[in-house]
Amino acid sequence: MIKLKKNNAQRETEFMAKILEVNDLITRFYTFDGVVHALSGVSFDLDEGETLGIVGESGSGKSVTMMSLLHLLPTPPARIEGGKALFYSNRNEQNNNTDPVDLLQLDKSGIRKIRGGKIGFIFQDALSALNPVMTIGRQISETLIEHLGMTVDEAKKRSIELLEYVGIPEAEKRFSAYPHQFSGGMRQRTMIAVAIACNPEIIIADEPTTALDVTVQAQIIELVQRLKKEMKMSVIWITHDLGVVAGMADRVLVMYAGSAVEIAPVDDLFYNPGHPYTIKLLGALPKIGEEGQHRLESIDGTPPDLLSPPAHCQFAWRCPHAAEKCWQAVPAAREISPGHHAACFFDFAARRP
Repeated sequence: MIKLKKNNAQRETEFMAKILEVNDLITRFYTFDGVVHALSGVSFDLDEGETLGIVGESGSGKSVTMMSLLHLLPTPPARIEGGKALFYSNRNEQNNNTDPVDLLQLDKSGIRKIRGGKIGFIFQDALSALNPVMTIGRQISETLIEHLGMTVDEAKKRSIELLEYVGIPEAEKRFSAYPHQFSGGMRQRTMIAVAIACNPEIIIADEPTTALDVTVQAQIIELVQRLKKEMKMSVIWITHDLGVVAGMADRVLVMYAGSAVEIAPVDDLFYNPGHPYTIKLLGALPKIGEEGQHRLESIDGTPPDLLSPPAHCQFAWRCPHAAEKCWQAVPAAREISPGHHAACFFDFAARRP
């Protein structure tokens, strides 16, 4: 059964300051087939100590959003063509400057100081993300040497401590192992060790449990939650699994066809969804413990062709409630309740009993 994280009152007292604020992010891919409008004005924010879940079907722009922020997309064909991504670092060593840094405006040198140092990234496929011809220990050590200025011996000692911290058995022996000698779960734990090596302020986890069995998935989720609490980090967790989001996220961002269609505290999203796409996603969840039979809903149709710029509601093709105005303009996000916004012309949340 889905277990929700906390209520709105708890969240309002727990989170105070923003650590990341993304406004109108636009990313396009210039291909031989045409211009792919991958992200069309995505906006969201992240508070200190918060876990933000990002959900949506494949191709909705979840991973592209995060990779745009950290300059991880290949250029060409990718090009960031608009927006701001303000990072409010609490650990700015330069003259105690507390002004935010726009991640999108940083050059290669600037983003390298942020990426891996202040913002860690856990990739979906650890086997592809880890260098197959470098030992596990060296890959962690290089991060420590580059960002923290450690010596080789200091970095080795700290790397072994990190491997132990994330639950790798016989860490000193495993320091000299290669990625192919690790199981899938151990590789993912190693990725987490790399991501947290420099005590970052934000961890971005891009579907880190997709290729793992259920038992290992639970272990990785529990590990990230423990690290977040102990290291006082903020977490962005990208996933297809709404059950995981319900159990670990404080707020949820729903994406569809390169746009943010809804963002809300986790309990609001599950009990009072305000966008028809979110309603359809929740309708596809099995309802455990309910009396009688529950037929899972499906979403008819397919996502729109992103080769065309959005000129109307992108979900109108598949929405059973689409009206004439849905085909005439792109709906702006509007507030349904405090902290709850949905990009829809209709107030579906108000219609619910």
